[in-house]
Amino acid sequence: MSPRLPGRDRGAPVVRTQRPAALRPGARPGGGVRHTKPVRRRSAGLTPTRAGSLLALLVAVAGLYGAVSSDAFSARHVEVTGTTWTSEEAVLAALAVPPGQNLFSLRTDVLEDRLAVIPAVGGADVSVALPDTIRVDVRERVALLAWRAAGHTFLVDETGLLFSKLVDAAPGVAEPLTVVVDRRNESLALGVGATLDAVTLDAALRIGSLTPADLGSSSSRLDIRLDDTNGFTIRGQPLGWTAVFGFYTPTLRTTDLIPGQVRLFRSLILGQEDTVLRVILADDRSATMIPRPTPRPSPTPKP
Repeated sequence: MSPRLPGRDRGAPVVRTQRPAALRPGARPGGGVRHTKPVRRRSAGLTPTRAGSLLALLVAVAGLYGAVSSDAFSARHVEVTGTTWTSEEAVLAALAVPPGQNLFSLRTDVLEDRLAVIPAVGGADVSVALPDTIRVDVRERVALLAWRAAGHTFLVDETGLLFSKLVDAAPGVAEPLTVVVDRRNESLALGVGATLDAVTLDAALRIGSLTPADLGSSSSRLDIRLDDTNGFTIRGQPLGWTAVFGFYTPTLRTTDLIPGQVRLFRSLILGQEDTVLRVILADDRSATMIPRPTPRPSPTPKP
């Protein structure tokens, strides 16, 4: 039970005292709430600093407009580097830069895309050298084989793309490349931009990488040929023997046979290479060797 306060009757209503208006927040002695007026700041106006910045901006804009419209920055020279298989004329024709092109408005990315249409070009970097030069650094495809077909010799890259004719290259540059002579009927349709199928390319690269020493031969040169009758063949020069490696497919007769065929050929010609005319390598375990015909002895003259 709570104690009762002295002087207060039980059950009498509680009277709450009201705080004086002067003690209320924001009140003033006369009553009511005081309203404050907003303070207006004076504008700084066009100060010398702002005027100088604006003038510099206008001068920059005027200078840029003058540079874009001036003949002093027109393209007059094109420097081309990095080409071996591609002629400079072909690069300039693909760029197609109009006469008097202003370098400030030149889109170098567009020029790089134009060069990509040349089959021999794998990529390019185009830049500008003021006041009047365009620099083109070409990255060409890497030739792994020389493919002779339809009366022409084409360069082949790692994807099997025939990307250039050998006649367009500098003399002597392609001499280290292995040449494959393609006599198949379908080779008549080959040209720049065509692509060899993956199996043919793989077989050509494997066989094309062989040396006379790999075959156990004393030949000085190996000629590689592909036709519709025997598939891939190798002819040793100047001895004249022929090794028939045959056709290859993705599943039934794969190019994985080639290392075993090489070992088999070595074992067959060991010590008798000069007597071998032809070796037909059915697979990596069986082969047929055809010897050279033995010259018939001349008849003994009668006494």
